[in-house]
Amino acid sequence: MLRYVSKRILSSLVLLVLVTTLTFAMVFAGADNVAQNILGENATDAQIAALEVKLGIDRPLYEQYGDWVVNAVQGNLGQSWTMGESVSRIVSGRLTVTLSMVTAAVITIGIISSLLGITAAVKGGWADRVIQVLSVIGFSLPNFWLGLILVVVFALNLRWFPATGYVDFSTSPVGWVAALTLPVAALVLSGIASASQQVRGAMIDALRQDYVRTLRAGGIRPSSVLFRHALRNAMPAALTVLSVQFIALLGGAAIIERVFAIPGLGSVTVQAALSGDVPVLMGVVVTMIILVVFVNIAIDLANAWVNPKVRL
Repeated sequence: MLRYVSKRILSSLVLLVLVTTLTFAMVFAGADNVAQNILGENATDAQIAALEVKLGIDRPLYEQYGDWVVNAVQGNLGQSWTMGESVSRIVSGRLTVTLSMVTAAVITIGIISSLLGITAAVKGGWADRVIQVLSVIGFSLPNFWLGLILVVVFALNLRWFPATGYVDFSTSPVGWVAALTLPVAALVLSGIASASQQVRGAMIDALRQDYVRTLRAGGIRPSSVLFRHALRNAMPAALTVLSVQFIALLGGAAIIERVFAIPGLGSVTVQAALSGDVPVLMGVVVTMIILVVFVNIAIDLANAWVNPKVRL
C-alpha cells in the first residue's frame, strides 16, 4: 500500500512539472501586451515598460518560470497582477466555495444514481426503460441552459431560492443550502444520467455471476445478496465513475458559477484568463492537479477497501 502511494505521488510530481511548464508557456504565448491590458488603452509606453519591469515579464520566459518554481516549492504562489492580493489567499478563499458546491453535487449524484442504477438492474422491464430514457434526456441537456431555466422558474417566478450569490455555511447553514440548491441541481443532472448507467451495468454484471446464483440457491435473503454481495462487487465501478464526475464538475463549475454569480474558483479563473493574470492561473492549475491526484488516490484506496479482490 505504502509503495503504491509513493509511486503515485512520484508520478504526480512529474505530471505537475509537465502541466505547469506547458501552462506557463501557453499562457504567455496567448497573452499579448499584458501590461497594457492591466493599465488600459490610455497607458503610455513608459508606463507599460515600467510595469513590465515591476512584474518581471521583461525577462526571458525560462527565467520567469524558474523563479516561479522556486517560490512555489516554498509555498509562495506570488501576487495577483490585477487583484492586489496573494495568489494563495485568492485560491484558498475561492476553493472552499467551489469544493462545497462540487462535493454536494458528487454526493447527490452518488445517492440518486445508485438508487436509479440498482432499480434499473434489479427491476428491469418498464422501470429500466424509463430510467434509461430519462438518463438520455438528462445527459443531453446543457447545464448552463438548465441553470438559467432553474433561475427563471424557482428564483424569479416562485421565489423559493435566491437567483445569485453565495452564503457561507458558518454564517447561515440554511442560507448556504438555499444558495447552493439551484447550482447543484444544474450541475448534477448530466452526472446522474451518466453515473446511473454505469451503476446499472456494473450491477447487472454482478447479479449474473455464479456466486450470486449460488447464494440465492442457498436460501440467502435477496436483500443480503443484493446489498452485501452484488453491490459490494459493483462498488469499484461506481466509485471510479464518481471520481471522474468530481474532476469533471471542477471544470464545469466555472460556467455554473458565472450563471449564479458564485465567487468560486471557476469564476476567478475566467477573470484571470481574460485579464492575463498569470500568477492566479498558475495557482489554479497547481491546486487542480493536487485535487485530481488526491481524489484518484483516495478512490483507488477506497476500491481496495470495499473489494479485497482489487489489488493496487
